[in-house]
Amino acid sequence: MRNAMGSWLFVFTFFAVMIAWARTNTVLQEHILRHRAFDPCPYILLNLFLSMMAGVQAAALLIAAKRADSIASEVAIRTENTEMTEAIKRNTDLLDENPSANSVGEGVGPMSHSGPILHPWPLSIPHQR
Repeated sequence: MRNAMGSWLFVFTFFAVMIAWARTNTVLQEHILRHRAFDPCPYILLNLFLSMMAGVQAAALLIAAKRADSIASEVAIRTENTEMTEAIKRNTDLLDENPSANSVGEGVGPMSHSGPILHPWPLSIPHQR
């Protein structure tokens, strides 16, 4: 269903059906055959069908996303012992062996300044008369 609704063929067929619906109701039924249209100009029945289709598509998208998530988690579980995982473990071991590597960022940042804090604006604005 995902491949069918996500194709250009579906999009063009969808627009063709909507145009055919409108032409059948307004031009053919009312003007040529002089009959009352089965779905007059606000196209309430067409709107109902479109709403139902949107609900089905939303459910199909959620089901497909849930299935893709479960497949991705299964792939992640099965590929746990890869080269990247081993490299991360080696880097973590190197950080544990060298404690000075953990203090690289100390003294850097807005709270490390020991002098007075300079504001870009004055703290008190003098009153002018």
